[in-house]
Amino acid sequence: MRAYLARVDAVLVQALIAAALSFAHLHDVAVAAGQDGWKAWAYPVSVDLLLVAAWRRLRSGTTKTAAWCWFVVALTASLGANVATAGLLDLGNVPAWLRILVAGWPAVAFLGGTLLAHTAPKTGPGPEVTEEDGPETAPEPLAHPAIEAPPQPPPVPVPSALVAHARKVAAEHHARTGAPIDTPTLRARLGVPVPMAEAIAAHL
Repeated sequence: MRAYLARVDAVLVQALIAAALSFAHLHDVAVAAGQDGWKAWAYPVSVDLLLVAAWRRLRSGTTKTAAWCWFVVALTASLGANVATAGLLDLGNVPAWLRILVAGWPAVAFLGGTLLAHTAPKTGPGPEVTEEDGPETAPEPLAHPAIEAPPQPPPVPVPSALVAHARKVAAEHHARTGAPIDTPTLRARLGVPVPMAEAIAAHL
């Protein structure tokens, strides 16, 4: 943790030194170009602010072309002042073109800062809403088909002679027990299948 803090502190100190030197060089160039007083101090502030705005736009990941353009413009102004004050330019006899650049810089900085700070990032078009993407609705309940009764078996043909014999058996059973004969007893007495016994019982 201490090693990390020491590394961060070294980077911050180096950044502060570089910023202070660049700030002073920009101030000296502005003074040499005829911008004295508070105006000479405003020039380095405008350059640094443009650099910060361009860097923030680069970090946001949107419209990087414009951000890189204004970052290069501000960096060129800062580096140009550093080089100019390194003895390559006679600050006592500043050329006219440098005076023009210094005088026009506020408008350039204002334009770049405004475009970087107030231009909305480009976003992709939103997804089109289709009928399939709409809110899901509950499916209509399916109509249940009517429950059909199982098909009735065809009637079993009963010979008339068998019916007559069954009547005699039923009469004998009634005389003996005093109760009408039931289908299982009738089937047992006649020795016929269940469907036949039921068909005979229907005729009694």
